[in-house]
Amino acid sequence: MTHLRKMMLEELERRNYAQTTIHSYLSAVAEFSLHFHRPPNQLGPDHIRQYQAYLFGQRKLAPSTVTQRLAALRFFYIKTLRKPWSVTETPYPKKVQRLPIILSSEEVAQLIDSALTPFHHIVLMTLYATGVRRAELTRLKITDIDSRRMIIHIQGGKGRKDRDVMLSPTLLKALREYWRGLRRKPTDWLFPGGRWHTANHSITTKVVWDACRKAAQRAGIHKKIHPHTLRHCFATHLLEAGADLRTIQVLLGHRDLEETTIYLHLSQRHLNATASPLDSLPLKDKVPQSE
Repeated sequence: MTHLRKMMLEELERRNYAQTTIHSYLSAVAEFSLHFHRPPNQLGPDHIRQYQAYLFGQRKLAPSTVTQRLAALRFFYIKTLRKPWSVTETPYPKKVQRLPIILSSEEVAQLIDSALTPFHHIVLMTLYATGVRRAELTRLKITDIDSRRMIIHIQGGKGRKDRDVMLSPTLLKALREYWRGLRRKPTDWLFPGGRWHTANHSITTKVVWDACRKAAQRAGIHKKIHPHTLRHCFATHLLEAGADLRTIQVLLGHRDLEETTIYLHLSQRHLNATASPLDSLPLKDKVPQSE
């Protein structure tokens, strides 16, 4: 580990950043340095501007990804090197607000039923039943399942915030069947890693990605499906079933209610509740014939 990497790591850990953020920040600075074949402390604003243009122009990265890379560089220069950072010279790219893909209830069932393995099956069920992020799912422990109160404790979620979500009776039954089928019972993690899922560490987020991708392929769902899709489906289907936005906000762990209002644009019930103005026009029944 280089001296600069160690310094940045210490600054990140001192501020109690999440491990996923630490990894992505360190990787972003290392990639920036590698691009110019020079130590990052020898690179300045001109290099950052060139790199930003490269990420957009040649790498074709999404604005959110570029923003994350710039945030890592900003942290490195301000917190590690104690150098100034000009937002004017290095502006963050404008966000592109795209509506997420939502599956119908039938498609979600088809996705789960098409899981490659029993382990993938329970992972997909848990994602949809709880609305947790994939990183939160990998950190679930056996003690987080409270079957008496029928809740699941989500510890250390985004922003280092804990929250509780409902424990579905269907999910509880599936978890117990999954538990009975394990060759060796885990003592800590709900979803242990390793080939036979018996290791003393949890699964990685890549395992969750693979479970979702392979199930979508087997189900013949020709949409861009990823673990977060099931989180969006969880929220949208709750809204369509009559849950209020505030409840969904708490279940998802959103800091701001505005984040949750996106599901109003996705809810079929809310969209269908408003009639199109076309329906009120006094149009003739006869359709004009083409000449």
